[in-house]
Amino acid sequence: MVHWLCLAVFVTVLLVQCDSKDPYGTLGVERKATLQEIRRAYKQLAKEWHPDKSKHPEAEQRFVEIKQAYELLSDSERRKAYDQYGITNEDAIVNRERPDYTTYSRFQDPFEHFYGAHNFNFHDQDISLYHRLSITAKYYETNIVPKSRQTPQILMFYADWCFDCMKAANSFKKMIDTLEPYGVTFATINAGHEEQLVRRTGVHSLPCIVMVLDGHNYIYRESVFNAQHLVDFIRQKMPYKLLTPVTDDTLDAFLAGWTDNRARALILEPRVQPRLRYLITAFHFRERVAFGFVALNGRSTRHIQERFKNHPSLDTLLLFNEFPQRPVASISMSDIPTLTLNNVIGVNKFLVLPRLSSQPVLDGVCPVEWNRPRKRLCVVLVTENTSLHDGARQMLRRIALESSFSRERVRFAYIYREKQDEFIGALSQNNQLLQDALLKLVILWRRDTKHIRYEWLHEVVLQVDRASAENETHDQFFNSTKHKVDSAIQRLLRTSEALSYEAEVKVLSEASALDGMDLLDEHAQCLAIRMLNRLLLAIEFMTDNVGQEHILPALSVIGTIAFIFIIGYLMSYLLRLEEEDIQQKQGKNMESMNGKASSYIPELRLHELRAEKYNGLVRLLKPGCRTIVLLTDMQSRPKLISAFHKAVWPYRKNKTLMFAHMLIEKGIGWYAELLRLSLSESREMKINPRNCIGTVIALNGHRKYFCMYHAKHPESNRGAKRMIKMTRHLTSMPSDPEAGAFLGMESSDSEASMSDVSEPKILLEENLLDGLPNWLDRLFEGTTHRYYINYWPDFTSK
Repeated sequence: MVHWLCLAVFVTVLLVQCDSKDPYGTLGVERKATLQEIRRAYKQLAKEWHPDKSKHPEAEQRFVEIKQAYELLSDSERRKAYDQYGITNEDAIVNRERPDYTTYSRFQDPFEHFYGAHNFNFHDQDISLYHRLSITAKYYETNIVPKSRQTPQILMFYADWCFDCMKAANSFKKMIDTLEPYGVTFATINAGHEEQLVRRTGVHSLPCIVMVLDGHNYIYRESVFNAQHLVDFIRQKMPYKLLTPVTDDTLDAFLAGWTDNRARALILEPRVQPRLRYLITAFHFRERVAFGFVALNGRSTRHIQERFKNHPSLDTLLLFNEFPQRPVASISMSDIPTLTLNNVIGVNKFLVLPRLSSQPVLDGVCPVEWNRPRKRLCVVLVTENTSLHDGARQMLRRIALESSFSRERVRFAYIYREKQDEFIGALSQNNQLLQDALLKLVILWRRDTKHIRYEWLHEVVLQVDRASAENETHDQFFNSTKHKVDSAIQRLLRTSEALSYEAEVKVLSEASALDGMDLLDEHAQCLAIRMLNRLLLAIEFMTDNVGQEHILPALSVIGTIAFIFIIGYLMSYLLRLEEEDIQQKQGKNMESMNGKASSYIPELRLHELRAEKYNGLVRLLKPGCRTIVLLTDMQSRPKLISAFHKAVWPYRKNKTLMFAHMLIEKGIGWYAELLRLSLSESREMKINPRNCIGTVIALNGHRKYFCMYHAKHPESNRGAKRMIKMTRHLTSMPSDPEAGAFLGMESSDSEASMSDVSEPKILLEENLLDGLPNWLDRLFEGTTHRYYINYWPDFTSK
């Protein structure tokens, strides 16, 4: 069976070889041609033989052959099979390299839709590619992240025994072949060895592609590992408006924007959307060059095409400096290589007279050169950000243009004194004031990154009067100034000549270098812009990482928090309304009290102790609450209630107290039973109701005890007896005969007076409650005697 299968495959290969043409001959390229050369030849032939553009009768057939040849040679595996075995049919390759196992299993690959229409073959997957490109977390920090600020970095996360990673190996190799010529860097990371980096980048599954751009990680979430999908992903994550659309109306404004200290670059393409390689180049040089995009197939760019005379079907790059009338460099090709773009733009990325606005600009304009014979000089003009100094800057710009020195040895620049005062101050020798350095030239030579040698040209002052800018006096002044500058440069370029002074460059980590210097970044974003950018990055991160399974929980949490805030705000609003209402009522009450201050009597509620109120006033009292009851009869009621009201008035705001009065005629039975229970006697008590008038009882319903006040009760006279005893002691002292007189008790009448005080013979009805305020004070102090009972007797009215 195997022999017949091999014979069938061999016959199929022969038939394919007989019927197929040479793909190299079809595209007109050599067998050693690179992928870029094959792609370029295919595009040229496709334009020439496209059925819509060519009238040749065999154009359609020829176009199909060109397309088939390109598909064969652009696939590295098929091209390798053709070079070794002459096989052009992809199915023949699969059948040749793998026996047919369809009789043993009908298993269908679930990843067939994602990675191609062929069953998985371990021999076709170059898994060693992952190991060759594998990096560590340290390399990621020290190389990948810094390089991502200039070029996109693509990382593939994989594992050693990951079936899906093996499936994606071939597709990943094709991505590398397609995007590496554009400057994109590829690397792989073993997820099993770098778990911390996996968590940091947010990798959710394997295999996973992560793009590092400008220090930020972006996860590629497409299930299809395809070069075109990856190109679209990179385009989407690129910063907004890297290439500004330029038309006939906006061309002059774009080229005149060089005052932001950046050169201008125009990319002209016969298409609506710029190529990815131009986007990556614009991202690489975005700090020093502003890029504009011109779509040549649009009606609004005809004037640009006529002005620069570029070919309408070729890509063109034009570079401009301070003089936008003509470009300083230009390239026109059907497909400009990335290396050519970087070389041309890198040479012309600075203006003729750039401004030293940051440390990177200083490093680019005035590079380090330690070798004295090859030292590089930088001529810097100190100015201010004002239009009055435009003439001085224009003169130095003209000197730079007409200079005979090579740009590799001598560069010209200017600096703002108010922005870089520390830098200029460090270059001022002998405590020279900054004002003296204005409109003067200083020549710099950077021996290394920490030291700068310099020399001031004090005899050259670029003070230009605008009124004489066009006359002969100005030309003479320019010529003399240029001669002085050229002479100084020529002298300092000599090997034997050294610059006079030296300054130390401040390293950012060495704050102690007080005499050092460093350039302030004038293009740094303010705090508000940085916060806005971080907010946008956070929103973008949430958009990329929050899936459908996270939406409902997130909405639930947000809804709960919003509900809590709404309820809290509503409650605070209602509380504020209530407080305002209370304040209004209090204001009205105060107004009415001010109007009727003489007639207003605050309310003190007195209850009448009866059978229907007995439970509420006594038995059902809450813990800590007491009821104070006054005993009266019908005749003494008006007088006693008035005195009782006056005595308890200070306690009206105490919420634990209730005040009541009881007619002794109605409650004599209850009162008698109460006294009997307190004496623990079984005999019946016979009480004269008239003697009970003026008695005050404090009832504690919860703890079942009461305290009693009466004018003739022994406890009511306790304070008076103490004073009498003290007076007797003082009057008996022979050393102080005046003590009795001081207390109002003289000589022989003291004893009679004491007996009158202790035992008054007549007690009037209106005087029954005179001692009540003192008794109330002792009641609330807890010094009164308490009479405990087992239960409260029933209240029976007569």
